[in-house]
Amino acid sequence: MATISKLFARPELPKKNHIGTLSGNKEGDIAPESAFLHTVHREVRRTERSGRPFVLALIQSHGFGGESGPRVLSDLTTAIQASIRETDWLGWYEQNKTLGIVLTEIGEANEAKVELLAQKIFCAMKQAVSPQEFERLRLIVRLFPQHRNWNEADGWKDDTYRDLHRKQGSGFGQIVVKRAIDIAGSLFAMLVFLPIFVTLAILVKLTSRGPVFYCQKRVGQDGKLFDFYKFRSMYVNNDPGVHRDYVTQLIQGAKKVQQPNGMYKLANDPRVTRLGRFLRRTSLDELPQFLNVLRGDMSLVGPRPPLPYELDHYRTWHRRRVLEVKPGLTGLWQVKGRSRTTFDEMVRMDLHYARTQSLWVDIKIILQTPAAMFMGTGAS
Repeated sequence: MATISKLFARPELPKKNHIGTLSGNKEGDIAPESAFLHTVHREVRRTERSGRPFVLALIQSHGFGGESGPRVLSDLTTAIQASIRETDWLGWYEQNKTLGIVLTEIGEANEAKVELLAQKIFCAMKQAVSPQEFERLRLIVRLFPQHRNWNEADGWKDDTYRDLHRKQGSGFGQIVVKRAIDIAGSLFAMLVFLPIFVTLAILVKLTSRGPVFYCQKRVGQDGKLFDFYKFRSMYVNNDPGVHRDYVTQLIQGAKKVQQPNGMYKLANDPRVTRLGRFLRRTSLDELPQFLNVLRGDMSLVGPRPPLPYELDHYRTWHRRRVLEVKPGLTGLWQVKGRSRTTFDEMVRMDLHYARTQSLWVDIKIILQTPAAMFMGTGAS
């Protein structure tokens, strides 16, 4: 039976198979998949900035490709168009399989308002087709922007934006090539830097009490946590509160926040050892993250992985930096000089990289990284 899914639920889209272009009286009124997804992405960007919500409704069916498919589609399209406004948008979320409706400018959104919009579309569907055909339909309604749906266990589970991004994200071939380069590059780096690894490990152990490596939870792609490795540069049992307060002010755009040692590194931090100051200034404390790259938690190039408590202060558009691309060992903001950027500017660099990433872009960033490291403007 057709059902209205819970808000923010992720649809289980039918498996792809080839279905020829459907014919029907209203087929021309349905925007093709590419144009519709472009519209949805544009609305997502708008609502992330403005905070003015919109609703995305999805109508799934396995029957659009059958003998009665053109007629069902025509009747359904006619009924839906009669129930929505001229400013709303009807198109293919998945060509010939899932219809999508963008309901813009819905005013102040709450669960009751969204449920009312869902019921309106639901009733139009029920009146448009026969009971047997209605049984084959499923309505899913989602509200943008989405807020409190991140948790440390699952990340951004069922996040609509993640689904939409993957429909227009990098192709499978590019993902495979990038992963192959990550594996080869991390193995090569670990072999080349092995003498430095051993030397630094000994120095860390001799100069202060505590373990050689520092393991910290960071937020990876899709908001999933992973273990982030560094050479320990701080004394053990230190209070993280001072850094939490600093990062909170930084994300919120406080103008008095100073960052001469890098965006996430406090000046004259009493928690840092003498050796640690050198390691941080040269970014040599980051070398163990090649293990994160090898494990697949990170890439050689990508945004800096944030701490979990940072996400509490992210605005909606900030989240895209951990949704659109895997975090990296180095990236645009690292090589451009993190001490000269605000948090918002850093996020814009990350999003620019996500839009323009390619093998050549990654190579250029990697080649610029050594100079940035030893000039003291490298990764954090």
